[in-house]
Amino acid sequence: MGFGKVGSEVARRAKGLGMHVVAHDPYAPADRARAIGVDLVSFDEAISTADFISLHMPLTPTTSKILNDENFAKMKKGVRIVNVARGGVIDEDALVRALDSGIVAQAALDVFTVEPPPKDSKLVQHVNVTVTPHLGASTKEAQEGVAIEIAEAVVGALGGELAATAVNAPMVPAEVLSELAPYVVLAEKLGRLAVQLVAGGSGIKSVKVVYTSSRDPNDLDTRLLRAMITKGIIEPISDTFVNLVNADFTAKQKGLRISEERVMVDSSTGYPIDSIQVQIANVDSKFASALSDNEQIIVEGKVKYGIPHLTCVGSFGVDVSLEGSLILCRQVDQPGMIGTVGSILGESNVNVSFMSVGRTGLRKQAIMAIGVDEEPNKVTLKKIGEVPAVEEFVFLDL
Repeated sequence: MGFGKVGSEVARRAKGLGMHVVAHDPYAPADRARAIGVDLVSFDEAISTADFISLHMPLTPTTSKILNDENFAKMKKGVRIVNVARGGVIDEDALVRALDSGIVAQAALDVFTVEPPPKDSKLVQHVNVTVTPHLGASTKEAQEGVAIEIAEAVVGALGGELAATAVNAPMVPAEVLSELAPYVVLAEKLGRLAVQLVAGGSGIKSVKVVYTSSRDPNDLDTRLLRAMITKGIIEPISDTFVNLVNADFTAKQKGLRISEERVMVDSSTGYPIDSIQVQIANVDSKFASALSDNEQIIVEGKVKYGIPHLTCVGSFGVDVSLEGSLILCRQVDQPGMIGTVGSILGESNVNVSFMSVGRTGLRKQAIMAIGVDEEPNKVTLKKIGEVPAVEEFVFLDL
């Protein structure tokens, strides 16, 4: 009951013991619970089905004495209760009655309505109650743990990692952060790729991001991904450093409007996101094939085996890992093109890491996406452009 930081950690350990874990928390996002393998349920379902109830909720007017005679009556006979949250969330007299009647088999408490509890407290003296002092955060181990956590968070933030506990940024729970990690990389790469396809002199004013997912749109927290797409678009063309804290502000400051759309699709993969598509409208492109039928630059990607992949440019389907740098060529679909371009790169000692070809139809137009470990020099790029069947090409630094 209560699925914040402590509640979710207890859930992890309960899962490790082979328990089926349900949680009730009206403010917990479903995707965070799902990432741990926990079902979010109603209050009544939680207390009526549980064999063990662990409390991790704050004491508010809503939660004060939330476990009372009425709610103890809804529980399974023989339930065990652990309260390490706040003493006032349990009606202590009602708990004594529930213990005496056998509804509650055992209770473990380190918090009380009055601390320290009276020496003659029936609850503390009850044979089926285990009590400890409320001093968990004051122990040597807890203080050391907090110090280490702070130090690691600062080092990580200074190293450019995402900070899950930043007070001036959207709160992204560690479970969601871990689940979204490969999509964070994909989002930034797609933003970086899209902005490099914009022709010089074209001011970017509007960007649309489309997420496809099997999850309910309300269960998909995309603030982190939006921030990384903003970072990918802005950093290559300015000296501004963009992060989760300042992403929305920086975009607004630069007159960049970023809208989002979540599209639900049937998928059994279990992954949080099926694909991310970035659209930039009302601009010219240095690679015309990246434009869709409605004249928008479109790039789309997926995460495959934990690695971000580019899967679509304009109306052309491709499949290349977004690592290193990329050369996109639009060409006439004819034999020998892969060998010809590959030979030009090889002669310049440019190593090809991967290659993918997407085409509109047999012997019509095709896009060749080539991953390279080094940036080809101008002479090499010129030779690629001079191949008769190559209609256009662009080099992109990812």
